This record gives sequence, C-alpha cells and structure tokens, in this order.
Amino acid sequence: MTRSRRLRLPRPTTNLLSVLLVLATPSVRAGQPTYPGTPLQFKLVGDAGVSAQQIFLGAPNKVYVIDKTENNPVQVNGHPAWASEYNTDTDQYRPMDVVSNSFCAGGNVLGNGTWLNVGGNQAITWGGITAASQTGGPPYDNLDGGKAIRLLNPCSDSSCQWIDDPALYMTTRRWYPTLETLEDGSIIIVGGNQWGGYVNDAGQNNPTYEYFPSRGPPIGLNILNETLPANLFPLIWLLPSGNMLIQTNWGAEIFDYKKNIEYPIGEIPHAVRTYPGSAATTMLPLTPANQWTATVLFCGGTNLQPDQWTVTWNIAAYPADATCVKITPDVSQNWIDEGETLPDGRSMGSFILLPDETIFLSCGANTGTAGYGNDSWAIGHSYADNPLYTALIYDPNKPLGSRMSSAGLGKLNVERMYHSSSTLLPDGSVWISGSNPNPDFVSPSSGAKYPTRSSVERFFPAYYNKPRPDPQNLPTTLGYGGPAWNITLQASDLGGSMSNLPTAKVVIIRPGFSTHAMNMGQRYVQLDSTYTGNQDGTATLHVQQLPPNPAILVPGPAMLFVVVNGVPSVAQWIMVGNGQLGTQTINAVEPLPSSSMPQNAQNGAGTGSGSGSGTGSGNNHSSAAGANYALPYMASIVLAGLAAGAMAVL
Repeated sequence: MTRSRRLRLPRPTTNLLSVLLVLATPSVRAGQPTYPGTPLQFKLVGDAGVSAQQIFLGAPNKVYVIDKTENNPVQVNGHPAWASEYNTDTDQYRPMDVVSNSFCAGGNVLGNGTWLNVGGNQAITWGGITAASQTGGPPYDNLDGGKAIRLLNPCSDSSCQWIDDPALYMTTRRWYPTLETLEDGSIIIVGGNQWGGYVNDAGQNNPTYEYFPSRGPPIGLNILNETLPANLFPLIWLLPSGNMLIQTNWGAEIFDYKKNIEYPIGEIPHAVRTYPGSAATTMLPLTPANQWTATVLFCGGTNLQPDQWTVTWNIAAYPADATCVKITPDVSQNWIDEGETLPDGRSMGSFILLPDETIFLSCGANTGTAGYGNDSWAIGHSYADNPLYTALIYDPNKPLGSRMSSAGLGKLNVERMYHSSSTLLPDGSVWISGSNPNPDFVSPSSGAKYPTRSSVERFFPAYYNKPRPDPQNLPTTLGYGGPAWNITLQASDLGGSMSNLPTAKVVIIRPGFSTHAMNMGQRYVQLDSTYTGNQDGTATLHVQQLPPNPAILVPGPAMLFVVVNGVPSVAQWIMVGNGQLGTQTINAVEPLPSSSMPQNAQNGAGTGSGSGSGTGSGNNHSSAAGANYALPYMASIVLAGLAAGAMAVL
C-alpha cells in the first residue's frame, strides 16, 4: 500500500472553501430562478468554447468542460484549448489548459470536493494522428494522456486551474475507464484499454482496477476478460449494501470490492448497454418509501452480438434498441423488463435525475452506435445517424404503461449524438452541450452533416416557472445519522394551501460526471422527514440527516432541494460528510416527531404521519430510517445464493 499518497493529493483551495462559506450564511435562502426559460422547451443559450465530451457541475454556477486534443479555434497558452469553465449565470466561458490528451477520460469527485479526470489517449497531431513526440511538441504540444490523473478544485473567482502533473500519473494506461466514489470519499478506477479503437480487444485490454489515492498496484477483474469486445466504460454503481453492480457488454455481476470477490449474475436482456451501445442508464431515486433500496434502469442501446462489432458493414444504419430493463441487485439477481419501451430505439441517450423524482431523457440517435472512423459507410465520420431531437420524461411513480411521455416537450435545437453531455443545474434546468463524431474539429459552417458542436442549450422542466418554495434554515453540510433539524416553510411555499404540506420532501442530488451517455456518480436520495402544520398557514419540516450508511450517498459536494407538490426550490449547495477522505463519522439516527396538521386544515389533508413517495402525492414519513439497515443482510443472502459461481479476483 502506498503510504505517501496523502502527500500527493492537493487539498481544496481557499476558493472552493469560499463557495461553501458564502452559502453557509444563515440569511441565505433558496430564492427564485433568475434565468429566463419556457417550461418544457429547449433554448440555445451560449457556447462552451470547446466541445463538451465530458462535463461536471463543480460549483453552483460553474460547469467544467473537457474535450479531447483537437484543433479548436479557441486558444489557451499558445495552443488550442481542450477545456473550459462555463458560467451558467452569464453564459460566458473561460478557456482552461489541459496539457495531456483527455480523449474519452473518466471522472468523478472525491469526498473532499476535488474532481478527478483520469486516463485518455496518446498525444496526437492534426486529424487525430499519433504524434511523433509523446512528451510535447508541435503542433499541439500535448502530452500522452493514457496514464493521466488530472485534478481540479473548483472555484468561485475563475482562478482555479487543472493540475495535470505527470508525477501523479497511474502506472497503467486507461482509455474509457469508469470511476466510482466510495464510502470513504476515495475513488475506484475500473477498466479501459491501452491504445483505443472502436471496441476493445484482448491485446490491449486493461482488465484491472485501482484506487485514488493509490492503495497499491492494479488488481485483476475477471468480468473485463469475459465481456470483450464491448466492455469499455463499464457501468458501475456502488450499492447501499456496500457492494457494486457492474454491467458490461452482455455480462453483469455483483462485486464485493472489499473482499475482491466477483459474483456473476445473468446476462442483461435484449441489448448491449455499455459503450458503444451507450444506453441511457441511472439508479432510480432512493427514498424512505423504498427503504433506500437501489434499482438501476437501462433503456436503449444496441443488440449487436460480440462477433458483430466490426466495421465491415454499415453500423450507422442499424436500428438502435428500444427496450428498458431494471434490476434491484441488493434484493434479487433477476433482471426485470420494465414493461414499457422507448417510443424510438435510442443509442447515446442521457438520463438526468430531476428533483421532482422524474427522469429526463434526451440526446442520442435512432440508428447506429457511438464511435467514429474513416469508413465508406460512415456519415462523415459518424457511426450513428438519424439523431433524436425529442426528449422524454420517465416517471417511475406512475402506473405501468404511462411512465414515459414526450407530451408537450420541445425539441433540441441541434443534434446531440456522440460526445454530447448533460447535467442538472441548481435551478432545476438541464444544461446540454457537445456532439462531435469527428477525429478533429469540424466547423458547423463547413456543411458537414454532423460537425463539432460547442453550442449550449438548456431544457426547462414543467415546474421551471412555477413559484418556487423559498425555505429557511437550509444546511450547508449533512452527516450520516445524528441530530434532525427543522426547515421553515411560509404559506406561499405551500402554494397557499396546507393540503400541499404532505407532499413536501427534502432531496439530495449528486449530478455526477457526464460523458458518453452516462453520469458517473449521479444519485438522488430523499431524506426522511415529518411535518407540523401551523394555524397561520406556515409549516415546519422535521428532517433527518442522511441514513447512517455512506454507501447510500457517498461524501462530497451535492445539491439540496426542498420539493413541494412537485415544485423544487432552487438548490442549496452542500457538502456531504466531513469534507475529508477517510472513514466517515456515523451517528445514531434521531427519531422524528409524528406529522401533524392544524385542525382547520382543509381539502382532506388529514392528520398524523404517513409514508410513500412520488410527485405531487403524500410523501412524508414517520421515521423510516432503520428499515434500510437490513440491506447488507439481505444482500448477503443474495450473495450466498450466487457464491457457487463466485470468482476470487486475481
């Protein structure tokens, strides 16, 4: 084990801490959105300077954008820029310098708020051709990014810069790796390949995982040897049990990373969901009503078999898959057909968790897959065609058969296919940019069907222009268990009706690191709460801290929303955990008082406490927190049933 690793990890800068301190001022309230937008519509709002192959929300009004090395018109330090900081208030960007090739890197955020961007490809020259020098030189002066670990501490004053120091690099090459933050705020780095290509192959596969900060040399992971060739960017979720769900190509497993044991489960039905199939994927909201039990949803992708991943035929014309499946791996190893399909087959679709507990789907194509190349059948260079402009809202709380809807939704202004990205913003809108199925920059004015896109658009959900709750006494930090706290709601926050009080809930969302149709680390957790309604029309929400289990929501920055009748407040930026890497403090859960309504409450609001979850429905809870503590035990029963097929990690 590398004992010196703490010396290598930059601490959050004063600028990052200042973001948190400003928001910690007691007088700060949620307020109302200031950005103009039309509900259910998309709006072109600006330009990111570089194509948004990878993005993350690093501060309340800052989206950080990472591209690959290419000949972008925007310059920084004497060469084309491959990264930027985008201000969502002003729609202006600041070029940032990334010196190594971040092509198809992975990312996530440490428990102290430092963001990682990991891996990439060789240094290149025009047209994506491998450069003669891998340590700098004309025309781009970029470095080989295959082993790179790039660090950023976001800031409020545009002073922060990427740390791209070869002294911090990995010992093994990773192109298309997946990163998942762990219970102690460290990060596991999984998979990838060494030199690139449309799909992986045995000669360059990297079937291992490692950690940052380092815990020693890479460790083998068998599933990555058994799921070639479509096993890049493996889909990974840390589960409330502390195990992981890993899904790649057609294979899947539950992985006990603490004991280095893999438990294979049945193949995912219908389609390949990993890159290049690139299905829309997300963990569904974790709520007191479902006892914070994880269910993961997969929609779209492609049904190509392992021997079909060749470029000798017209992949761009092949229909994308429309099926949706889900699994609740801490409870059962069985895959379940959602029972509804997408209205159109879709590859490269992106799921974004909204604070009203619905899920927004946009981007992607109806035929083909992710990827590009110099093939006669490619559309320019694109391996996909027939972009999908219409978005979709998925509501997991509606009856089966009515969960998916595009009613009233506008359309994207331009195609958003390969190398496009999306993220949730604090006002509840969705930031969307990118699309670049090309080996080098192709100007939108070139006449190419699918050029390089750096334009930015926002989607405004149905709730966007409704009066927002403006709660008082919002926290800036949350722990695991410990004292409950109270949030004050005015009558106006309840829409003037006490009958809306039972719908009030407190939601934490990690928007994640967005790339290649997935948001690594994206998660939605509803806190347990009860309420007290007052005769004067005001109310108090009694809210518990997070459940005493960091696997439900790992340490690090997140957004807190108060949602009333499906309408969210503007988010409060918070830090989950103690802001440091290491074992998090776990405290006993403080019981909540029973919910109560004033005697003059009307519209059948009722008295007492309840449970359940959903948009616009009664969803407050008597203390449900202890019910989830059985999850590790339930998961152990599931694993015991899989033990006969378990594989010790080499």
